[in-house]
Amino acid sequence: MIEVKFYDEVDDAFLQFAVIISKTDGKWVFCRHRERNTYEIPGGHRESGEDITATARRELQEETGAVDFTIKPVCVYSVKGKTRINENEDDESFGMLFIAEIFSFEPLHSEIESILITDHLADNWTYPQIQPKLLEEARRRGYL
Repeated sequence: MIEVKFYDEVDDAFLQFAVIISKTDGKWVFCRHRERNTYEIPGGHRESGEDITATARRELQEETGAVDFTIKPVCVYSVKGKTRINENEDDESFGMLFIAEIFSFEPLHSEIESILITDHLADNWTYPQIQPKLLEEARRRGYL
C-alpha cells in the first residue's frame, strides 16, 4: 500500500523530487513519457547539489517545454511504500510540491513524448495512488 503524507517543511537534505502542478490559460498541463501511455504531473529527481526550486524549474522546462512561467512552492510531500522509487514497503521518499502558471512553450527535447493541455484532469495517471492526492492537497491549501 502507498501512503502519501504532507508537511509544511522538512530538512532540505531529504528532498529528492520536485513535482509541479501546472496550468496554462486556465487549463491543466500534463506530460506523457515516451515509454508509457499514461499521464503525469511534470516533475523529477533532484540533481546533486541542486536547489529544489532549481529542480522544479528545470523539470518543468524539460517535461513541458515551458519557457515563460511563474512557480511557487506548495508544501513537502512524502511517499511511503513500494514504488518504482522505493525499493520496499518501509521506504519513504520526500519531494517538494510546486504550482506553476505557464505563459509560453518551446518544442520538447526530452524523454517526454507529448504534453496534454486540457480542461479536465487526466484519468489515466502514471501514479494513480499519488498524483490525485497531490492535486487534492494543493486544492485544500488554496492553490487551486
